[in-house]
Amino acid sequence: MPYRICKTFEIENGHMLSKHPDLCKFPHGHSRKVEVVLEADTLDHNEMVCDFKALKTSLTEYLKTLDHAMCVNTQDPNFKSLKTAFGDRVVAFEGLDPTTEVMAKTIHDVVKTKLAAYAADPATRYPLRPSVRIVSIRLWETSCSWAEYSE
Repeated sequence: MPYRICKTFEIENGHMLSKHPDLCKFPHGHSRKVEVVLEADTLDHNEMVCDFKALKTSLTEYLKTLDHAMCVNTQDPNFKSLKTAFGDRVVAFEGLDPTTEVMAKTIHDVVKTKLAAYAADPATRYPLRPSVRIVSIRLWETSCSWAEYSE
């Protein structure tokens, strides 16, 4: 059985679900938790899967792009005007409604890329072994609702 760790990040984030038949098609926000679960078959020389600071260091800048931002389907009729008005605070989801499920997969894909780049950098203060794997990304939409993605 592998060792597992979980690091949780909190962000404030909004979205619009243009395909939704009810109120969720309008802009609304959530206090979200992003849970990153990693695993390794063995512990490193510090008896850790990895230092939690490695996760924080490698993911903070990306998560800032989602914090206090509105996630919008590029095919939503309001996308262009929102993007013009609010710039980088509008996060484009190319042809997809940014449901919590879609966002969990998007975050997973970015985390995978960021962690690989971090692990490959010999100058990191908190080493991350290439053998460390992502188990899942769980994205909480409310205190009682979440979506999860894993490969």
